[in-house]
Amino acid sequence: MANKKKVAIAGLASILLVAMCVAVAVGVTKKSGGDGGSITTSTKAAHAICGSTDYKETCENSLASANTTDPKELIKIAFNATIENISGVLKQSALLKEAANDESTKDALSICEEVLGDAVDDLYRSTDKVAQFDVNKVNEYVEDVKTWLSAVITYQETCIDAFENVSGDTGEKMKNLLKTARELSSNGLAMASELSSIFSSLQLGNLGSRRLLSKEGRELYFKDPTDYAPGEEPQYVKKGRRLLSAWRPNAVVAQDGSGQFRKINDAIAQVPKKNDKVFVIYVKAGLYKENVIIPKGAHKIVLIGDGPLKTRITGNKCFAKGTKTFQSATVAINADDFVAKDIAFENTAGPEGHQAVALRVSGDRAVFFNVHIDGHQDSLYAHTYRQYYRDCSISGTIDFIFGDALAIFQNCKFIVRKPMDNQACMVTAQGRVDPRSQGAIVIQNSDIQAEPAFLATKPAIKAYLGRPWKELSRTIIMQSNIGGFIAPEGWSPWMGTFALDTLYYAEYQNRGPGSDLSKRVTWKGIRHINAQIAESWSGGRAFGGDFWIRAAAVPYVPTLMHV
Repeated sequence: MANKKKVAIAGLASILLVAMCVAVAVGVTKKSGGDGGSITTSTKAAHAICGSTDYKETCENSLASANTTDPKELIKIAFNATIENISGVLKQSALLKEAANDESTKDALSICEEVLGDAVDDLYRSTDKVAQFDVNKVNEYVEDVKTWLSAVITYQETCIDAFENVSGDTGEKMKNLLKTARELSSNGLAMASELSSIFSSLQLGNLGSRRLLSKEGRELYFKDPTDYAPGEEPQYVKKGRRLLSAWRPNAVVAQDGSGQFRKINDAIAQVPKKNDKVFVIYVKAGLYKENVIIPKGAHKIVLIGDGPLKTRITGNKCFAKGTKTFQSATVAINADDFVAKDIAFENTAGPEGHQAVALRVSGDRAVFFNVHIDGHQDSLYAHTYRQYYRDCSISGTIDFIFGDALAIFQNCKFIVRKPMDNQACMVTAQGRVDPRSQGAIVIQNSDIQAEPAFLATKPAIKAYLGRPWKELSRTIIMQSNIGGFIAPEGWSPWMGTFALDTLYYAEYQNRGPGSDLSKRVTWKGIRHINAQIAESWSGGRAFGGDFWIRAAAVPYVPTLMHV
């Protein structure tokens, strides 16, 4: 097997990852002879690369001007077509914003400008990742590209969502403007997803030891996550905890003046643009009333408090007072490789504030350990990319964990709070829209419970594990304790029969009075999974590469657990 793998790697060393399928298709047709040289033209190559996409005509049109069969160039042309299309939408958005008469429309267009700009950035870095292809890092490269292209799709959906409850036809205009961009983005994700299957069939998923770098620069080698027994915690993770605690803060925030800063945003402002080194901000005990924003490019921030009951960041922006859901977050993470530990994020708008986000995470590879996230409706906006939560507490009422990130929660508490009169509660509202998107909410070995005020209400309030925010909503709850207050049917519809056939909801090996499956809804989208499929949703499998969790030096089990 080892020799077979070496031969496969040697044969792939010079082939661009995201264009491998095209190179193979063109190579086969060359050998077949046929109708002379025409079979090797750029048109044939374009048809080959578009073969795995859902929007083939859009794909082929984007490559119509290509005069090459070089896979690298074809991929570059396809990505650039998407970039140009979204850039054109951004220009139209600016014109629409200038012509808008009401603040709600202007706010929606401002969100579009932000998230579509982020989408363009993700397309650029996907292109760069492809150009830097290293066959020894197959998993990392494929998962990065798939994650970033999934985010491109999510960002476009976020732009459209911003027009909810906005009068006029601007939202519909924006939706029409984004039609081609959404198809092009979906096509790019399809190409990347096809390659995952190719590499899997060649057994190239794990090419040697993975590594992480300690703060001192030493390389720590470790086994692949799948080599651990269920529930086993790797030894180096335990060492890693001490490593994190030993890091000295680059900035100290204290309300009593004992640090360099009194406000958290002032400390964040010290982080270099496009930061590439760990920057530790220690926030001493206190109640910090500020809306904290980790700006794009301020990567590798580690935010550490004195404990979630002592260090709390609080705000009260909400939809009821005119703030868009996306902009209501008390804390917004827009940079990559963010770590939060021993701290709390809170939105105090209350149930009457309607959508009021405590934490929005719009950065890749985010890690949260011993963090409290408290609010009511829409408490945690797990927006996009890859996110890991361990030993956290999240409270709320309606859809209080929502978004389209690939978010995995281990050993967390989900606390259902009392809503307003005539309201039911839903723990999750996942928002996947593309069949190949990475997005999913995975709750593992956690506790779904309710606060006393909820339980004391008469008549009893209905509560559900989740409902489908978007057509391909995907949530997996496994090895967790589910309280008896959860309705026997388990899941709630969003509106009528919307998404009931296309969603993906699964429960596996749960416990507690609310885990009884005998009276669950029987929608077509409800899945009954086995141990193998459940294992595929553990962190060591679902994330593809989990070095970033290990580097954060927090407890982590990459497999199913013994419960």
